[in-house]
Amino acid sequence: MWYDACTVTDGTDLSSRCICYSPRWPSFQAASTECGLEESFCLWSWCTLTLICLSSLCVSSTVSMFLNTLTPKFYVALTGTSSLISGLILIFEWWYFRKYGTSFIEQVSVSHLRPLLGGVDSSSPSNSNTSNGEADSNRQSVSECKVWRNPLNLFRGAEYNRYTWVTGREPLTYYDMNLSAQDHQTFFTCDSDHLRPADAIMQKAWRERNPQARISAAHEALELEDCATAYILLAEEEATTIMEAERLFKQALKAGEGCYRRSQQLQHHGTQYEAQHRRDTNVLVYIKRRLAMCSRKLGRTREAVKMMRDLMKEFPLLSMFNIHENLLESLLELQNYADVQAVLAKYDDISLPKSATICYTAALLKARAVSDKFSPEAASRRGLSTAEMNAVEAIHRAVEFNPHVPKYLLEMKSLILPPEHILKRGDSEAIAYAFFHLQHWKRVEGALNLLHFPGPADKGHLFYPYPICTETADRELLPMFHEVSVYPKKELPFFILFTAGLCSFTAMLALLTHQFPELMGVFAKAVSTHTHTYTRSELWFQLQIITASVRIDMYVAVDVPQRTNQKHFGDP
Repeated sequence: MWYDACTVTDGTDLSSRCICYSPRWPSFQAASTECGLEESFCLWSWCTLTLICLSSLCVSSTVSMFLNTLTPKFYVALTGTSSLISGLILIFEWWYFRKYGTSFIEQVSVSHLRPLLGGVDSSSPSNSNTSNGEADSNRQSVSECKVWRNPLNLFRGAEYNRYTWVTGREPLTYYDMNLSAQDHQTFFTCDSDHLRPADAIMQKAWRERNPQARISAAHEALELEDCATAYILLAEEEATTIMEAERLFKQALKAGEGCYRRSQQLQHHGTQYEAQHRRDTNVLVYIKRRLAMCSRKLGRTREAVKMMRDLMKEFPLLSMFNIHENLLESLLELQNYADVQAVLAKYDDISLPKSATICYTAALLKARAVSDKFSPEAASRRGLSTAEMNAVEAIHRAVEFNPHVPKYLLEMKSLILPPEHILKRGDSEAIAYAFFHLQHWKRVEGALNLLHFPGPADKGHLFYPYPICTETADRELLPMFHEVSVYPKKELPFFILFTAGLCSFTAMLALLTHQFPELMGVFAKAVSTHTHTYTRSELWFQLQIITASVRIDMYVAVDVPQRTNQKHFGDP
């Protein structure tokens, strides 16, 4: 014991009078003085810190003795187990990052641990403004990540199902097919379908999840009458060839035109007839557009162009079907670039929602004017001419709108069948564009070279900032076997790098300890001895500092007040 007692005398309060004894410590003598609670607390703190320092020395000595008794087998087992655990964590983190685009540990830390450790006060004005700004940005991202119907979508029975039969893979996701079912219910049904038995059956058929149940319902509806929507369903899902699908669409056209003429005469008789006419209009436009696509796929491109032009002239307000994109692709196949430029002049307007087809087709036309004489090496030496500068600017404009397209045009990534829905500026739109337009870029000699000169650089924001939600939406639209293109390219999270380094380091230590047990044992003992010596000397130095500071405090708190009191009362 370094102190014996700290007692109160004369029955006074502890804050008024205190006698402190420490007879077993050589640096101090018994001191009796009037002192406050602060001096007493100082002595208590000194005693407590002294006990902590000496107990730390004892614990450090015990740990050092324990480490000296360990064998190399223990170090091999320790490092090997650490390497195995960190390797498993690394594999899981890498899989989670490739699938969801984020680190699992980081996501758990941000979502669950940060609120527990202390969240942000939401009552402050600045935080409320921040939350309002985040809500606005979320609303903006939702609007930017709107999913659109692919205007060049394939036939499910004649193309998608054939791919499944050959490869055994499903090219469409459940989310994509669910969106198509919602589109069919919106375009091909109305509230008055219960008045016609065939339409009532088809209203239930569009809600069926099982394809065979939908096909059976369509045949049931055709037994009652010629139903245009029943022919549409059979052409889309049951027909196994494009020619068979075209035959069914022609039958649907005959039935659809009759319904359209009847509803057109009655559309002003009430809201019910108006809804029927809107539905019949959607059905007729859909049938004519798919017939034009059948003609394009069967090689009758001029006939397809004529059908699309007539359809756009007859229904100019139905721009939601994006028929002009089908027309652009057919005109490019005919190499009728003057008509392509005329269509672009009409639809490449800032007030209309742009698409990769619009931007990259405009870039292709400007690249076509200079691509035959363009050379990246020569252009870097002599500089760019005015026409070449316009072509490069158009390509920059297109790349800024959708930066995923060049990977597919340059065949740096493999193409898959395009989905039935696309995301503007996303990987799904890039696949849908490149799937149909890659041949047109290859036909223009030297056009692909302009995608290399210069690289996709930032030439100024011509559009809204690139949305951050495209990766999540594309993962829902595209099949699992496709590696989704991510822009901007994400760096590996810190925890993946950390676990990779930890796994490599511990594996190396385990290997070295297994191969050289004596040498690694000597190294481990040397490190533990050095650490123990450093820790003991450091603690002893801190203890001496504490002792010196306490001596000064005792001198100030005890001796100075005594001398002051003696001088005040006139004692010698």
